Amino acid sequence: MKELQVPFDSAWILKNRRKIKKALLADGTPRMEKKIAVLGGSTTNDIISMLELFLLDNGIQPSFYQSEYARYWQDAMFENPELEAFQPDLIFIHTTSRNITEFPEDVYCPAETVEAALERQYTHFTQMWDRLAEGYHCPIIQNNFELPAYRLLGNRDASDIHGRINFITRLNCKFYDYANTHTSFYIHDIQYLSACYGLDAWAEPSYWYLYKYALSVPAIPDFAYNLTRIIRSIYGKNKKVLALDLDNTLWGGVIGDDGQEGIEIGHETSMGQAYEELQSYLKQQKKIGVLLTVCSKNEPENALLGLNHPSGVLKPDDFVTIKANWEPKDRNLVETAAELNLLPESIVFVDDNPAERAIVSGQIPGVAVPEFDCVEDCLRQLDRAGYFEVTSLSSDDAKRNAMYQANAQRAQMQKTFADYTDYLNSLEMQGTIRDFEPIYLQRIVQLTNKSNQFNLTTKRYTQSEMETVAASDRYIRLYGRLEDKFGDNGIVSVVIGEKVDDALHMDLWLMSCRVLKRDMEFAMLDELVRQCREQGIQNIVGYYYKTAKNAMVKDLYGTFGFTKTKDMENGDSVWELNVADYTNKNHVITVNQKECAEQ
Repeated sequence: MKELQVPFDSAWILKNRRKIKKALLADGTPRMEKKIAVLGGSTTNDIISMLELFLLDNGIQPSFYQSEYARYWQDAMFENPELEAFQPDLIFIHTTSRNITEFPEDVYCPAETVEAALERQYTHFTQMWDRLAEGYHCPIIQNNFELPAYRLLGNRDASDIHGRINFITRLNCKFYDYANTHTSFYIHDIQYLSACYGLDAWAEPSYWYLYKYALSVPAIPDFAYNLTRIIRSIYGKNKKVLALDLDNTLWGGVIGDDGQEGIEIGHETSMGQAYEELQSYLKQQKKIGVLLTVCSKNEPENALLGLNHPSGVLKPDDFVTIKANWEPKDRNLVETAAELNLLPESIVFVDDNPAERAIVSGQIPGVAVPEFDCVEDCLRQLDRAGYFEVTSLSSDDAKRNAMYQANAQRAQMQKTFADYTDYLNSLEMQGTIRDFEPIYLQRIVQLTNKSNQFNLTTKRYTQSEMETVAASDRYIRLYGRLEDKFGDNGIVSVVIGEKVDDALHMDLWLMSCRVLKRDMEFAMLDELVRQCREQGIQNIVGYYYKTAKNAMVKDLYGTFGFTKTKDMENGDSVWELNVADYTNKNHVITVNQKECAEQ
């Protein structure tokens, strides 16, 4: 919904929340259902109602457990049948600096007393986090602390250990250390958010004294949107592609009219500096795994001329695809998505022209089209929108653009072959298919939460849940890595099956769409069957659960040689394979050869 996209009108959203919710629920969008427990140190009613709107807009249907006022710690630490029955998929702990129970006693107390208070306050939270993680095995999101409203020591409050600002800063740092050493634990950075909003407006005291709201009501939509960024990232709802216009978007001026020497980029002009900063920001986005593409009405040679400007930060090889032509931009975006084997809704389209933005918004539902008036505003809106919110990073993220560029090379080479099998053999593909290894668990979890199209059950796993699966002898687990002469695609497939008597029931079968039609699914199946035979498994039971995005694998088990045993009215189906009757299907990928050679 456009009204819920950054920049939004908070007052209008608060006033029209019921109408917005009704419209969202009536729009026919399929949504994943998630149970969210909100444990509050202050009043959370309006936070929940705003959070619901933003989650619905991002494809998540939430249901909520809400603690009673200021009972976040009690709900976590003591027996709680209601919360236990709720079985949350995610826990959010809403605390603020008003929930800090002890600060330095006075400005003259010994340093040891301050340190002891800091440690007690930190332990107050770690005990709660550990207890929740042990009891519920789900992601936990915790606010850090905004700065206090006043400074007893003035500017010295930040540096003196007796200052509240100093105390809060150091407590926040302890929270960050915990987040860096515990999986499925995330910090909701309200310190930064309150600074952007303005601290006086963020925590206007009357809202606390009258209603026990730790932040002002007008700030709640910003708070809820920022929290939604984390939740949608955890559940694989991030965007994946930045499709960028060129003229007056990546540089000032029109390359076709002004020439390379006439466009603004670099330190020579104030506007040139602004465009350089934007390009630098986009370059960093690429380094964390965002795919950069060009969608510009331009002559191809002029586009390349602009991208090769000596002062430019982004160069042609930073882009997975470059579409510089005179076709409608919505058509180019649809083609870009198809070439990348992604859905159009994975794209963020950035263009300085409001008319082009309106056309794309109207023609391609789901594409994010940020509104901005100038280059400075563009960078700010991109960052505040959080389309690519980072909740995990893997080595594959840094290589993602290179992987997709290699895919483009493969597509070009394919055109030179009349026989597709000959083409596949020419790729000299080598696969590594093995049981899960600790070093790859983070990437495996990331893949399970991001893969939507080639995903038969769309089951999602947290890091802790995946660690439990990896340690259990109840499962057969496989990850698949694929390399060829153009490069390493990284981990591209994950299979998990649970052993029940002499059958293996498939909990998860997914594959990255960037290796579609390269027979990696057959290589995975061959290895799965081999392991089943070794462990005395006679039948593999496969499940297809229909979603709005995974229709492409509806009949995948049929292509594997499975027999359909159930066909439900909702589109779900159950399939079975007799292991004894199976013959290998992969003939183009050499599996585990490198592993054998290394041994």
